[in-house]
Amino acid sequence: MPIEQTVSSTIQIFQSTFIPETIQFLIALAPPFLMVLLAVIFWDLWVDYVRGTNFVNMKYAVLELKLPKETWKSPKAMEIFLNSIHNSSDGSFFAQYWKGETRPWFSLELASIEGVVKFYIWTEASRIASVMGALYSQFPEMEIKEVEDYTRSVHFDPKEIRIFAAEFQFTNKSPVYPIRTYVDYGLDKDPKEEFKVDPMLPLLEFLGSVGPNQQVWMQLLVRCHKKDTRKPENFFKLTDSWKDSSQKEINSILKRDPDTKVAGTVDEKTQYTKMPLISEGEREVVLAIERRQAKLPFDVGIRFLYIAKQDIFSTPFGVGGIISSMKQFNDERMNGFKPNSDKWHPRLGDPWLDYKNMRRNRYGKQALMAYKRRSYFYAPFKAKPLIMNSEELATIYHFPGSVAQTPTLERLPSKKAQAPGNLPT
Repeated sequence: MPIEQTVSSTIQIFQSTFIPETIQFLIALAPPFLMVLLAVIFWDLWVDYVRGTNFVNMKYAVLELKLPKETWKSPKAMEIFLNSIHNSSDGSFFAQYWKGETRPWFSLELASIEGVVKFYIWTEASRIASVMGALYSQFPEMEIKEVEDYTRSVHFDPKEIRIFAAEFQFTNKSPVYPIRTYVDYGLDKDPKEEFKVDPMLPLLEFLGSVGPNQQVWMQLLVRCHKKDTRKPENFFKLTDSWKDSSQKEINSILKRDPDTKVAGTVDEKTQYTKMPLISEGEREVVLAIERRQAKLPFDVGIRFLYIAKQDIFSTPFGVGGIISSMKQFNDERMNGFKPNSDKWHPRLGDPWLDYKNMRRNRYGKQALMAYKRRSYFYAPFKAKPLIMNSEELATIYHFPGSVAQTPTLERLPSKKAQAPGNLPT
């Protein structure tokens, strides 16, 4: 048979059977393939949509906390309260990705409105009773009432007001090291008032010094921290990268094998393991990391806003005061806080960096919106949270005793007899 006829016959067979069957096969696969492709592309948009719908329909409440004239409790009492709101429930798969339910989060807030300092807690309205009950269990003499959200009175107008916003991050690149806590200040031992060194006092004094036509707001957004990574060797099992990193750091300091947890090296003569020589400082660091791991962890966002009239806005006072008021939590050997220069307000001092303050005004407007929405863990203002335990949180946010002499810190004129018995349900 001539070569031309052989080639022609082959082409005819190929065209008559293979191509049509291939096309039919691809057409049959197209719908499920497109569904998978679209799901991958639009999954995050769908999740943000259902969550946003859920957030819009959910009711929220702001609780004002009025402290008794004398508070004798150590920050340990606040730590116990924080443990009670450590809720790890995300809901079922259907609830998360169809109804938009999320892990509950709370906002622990301090606000100075022209120097009047108040404590607040923002929460879902459905959780008011549980929050109040947990607070009264530790602070029965406190007065708690639902109030109008204080942030609603502020509307951004660049002609009238100026806003500086800051979110804080750790000073140490490794998140496993703790900050200086109330235990380090000796407040876990309930010393007498005259001997207390309360790390919250610089923050309260700064807030109390805010003058007319100025406000400073602080919020600690908190939610339960959960396992968050999957290892290649066991993809279907979640692990906690924070705890894994902490253990890795401890192994590194102690110079021990992470698999066997055996420290040091083997002596060739005796065949016994040599214990590593570590300094007293290294020993304290290991103990601090282990103590940090032993307590309940939270995802945390720390945000400050300084709001003032344009003609009295003071960078040294507002900006400098916010940064300085967080330094007492810093431990040079381990960890502390510093403003995140990548969020809201990078350096914009030079006029060519910000024509007519357009960037500064945009940042201020967005930061005010983020604060009002208490948005941090989810869209539209999602950010990477810090991981802190209940001891660290209680250090930053607790109710000071009479050692706090800030005259504008609102307190009850006298002690209450007991917590009310008619908590909302």
